[in-house]
Amino acid sequence: MYTYRKYDHDKDIEAARRIWHEVQWIDDSSDEKLLDAFLGEGRALVADLNGSAECLVTANPGKIKYLNEELSLSIVTSVTTSRIARKQGLAKKLTAQLIAEEAEAGAIVSTLGIFEQGFYDQLGYGSGSYEHWMSFDPAEITIDSRIRPPLRLKGDDWKLIHQALQARKTQHGGVTLYPERLVEAELAWLKKGFGLGYTDGPKGELTHFFWGTSKGEHGPVVIHLLAFQTTEQFIELMALVKSLGDQIRLVKMREPAGIQLQDLIRSPFRSRIVTEKSKFEHINRASAYWQTRICNLEACIEATHLNSRSLRFNLDLSDPLEKLIDPEMTWRGCAGQYTVELGPTSKATGGFDKALPTLVADIGTFTRLWLGVRSATGLSVTGNLSAPETLLNDLDEVLCLPNPHPDWDY
Repeated sequence: MYTYRKYDHDKDIEAARRIWHEVQWIDDSSDEKLLDAFLGEGRALVADLNGSAECLVTANPGKIKYLNEELSLSIVTSVTTSRIARKQGLAKKLTAQLIAEEAEAGAIVSTLGIFEQGFYDQLGYGSGSYEHWMSFDPAEITIDSRIRPPLRLKGDDWKLIHQALQARKTQHGGVTLYPERLVEAELAWLKKGFGLGYTDGPKGELTHFFWGTSKGEHGPVVIHLLAFQTTEQFIELMALVKSLGDQIRLVKMREPAGIQLQDLIRSPFRSRIVTEKSKFEHINRASAYWQTRICNLEACIEATHLNSRSLRFNLDLSDPLEKLIDPEMTWRGCAGQYTVELGPTSKATGGFDKALPTLVADIGTFTRLWLGVRSATGLSVTGNLSAPETLLNDLDEVLCLPNPHPDWDY
């Protein structure tokens, strides 16, 4: 009844538009043109029902920073099902196949944004770190430095913006998407968008900027994209945000990795109390709305270079994708029994060493441990992970990583 295949643009574009209209991701003909460009990038698969595509999934290439390494990344950028094909298991089956094809093509890690916690756990994903979205009055920023007149950025500047995002400073867990047409589509889909930035590159490249949307005369302004290469550039951008405070009463922005925005806000607790339940409420909200999974365990462990002693243990790893993907696929997920060594030099090899303690985990929970989302002890309480207490304590000591943040929503 259902068939799965590669997306055929000429054959499937009308069905793709219909699906995206039904899930309310696009509204008009201009959005349809952006969808056309969006589907021209990366890998796309569809599931047919009665001869028409009714489920569509897409992935795009990129990279993720792991400590000082950069690893090949697949970003699942959309999973959409039409109104007549819900609750048939199409999205799960099709996304599993997409992950497998991306892994066979060389993706070491896969990531995606989630609509709700739980569904993508079935495909081996584990929740990422909390992202903090802070709402504040820009006039309350404590930076006093003078600002230079910035460059006004428009949607037509998507190539400049894409280049700046590629060159931006990233921390552990930082994600970079390669296709520039994705930036074109993202800017256009953010209605009433505007950008401000500076072209300080040696050849006039855009070096630091923000892109936001505004609602009403006094805001709120939501900053969706922020990129900089140095801490000085970040401070200049925050001073630029402050300059909006003559008119704008509220700015909402995601806290950049490694930076605590509250340090730059005057009287944050007083303002929160005064503005409680108002249109311009000052508040800091946190949620974990992205998930990640390892696709190549050996490569991920090999890229792990820790400033610690070495630790060896057995890993008994399960992966739900093993039962979901096409049996003809060479890549079968990451389930198996391994001997893992973590330290300045790390590696994973097949088979157990009977002299070592054993860590039992599913791939999603182990990914969270490897990435540094939570400690082994913490994950033994809330995740699918178990080990002798001595091994948990050793992992807490050795695998001590910065909190990962993509710094780019997808």
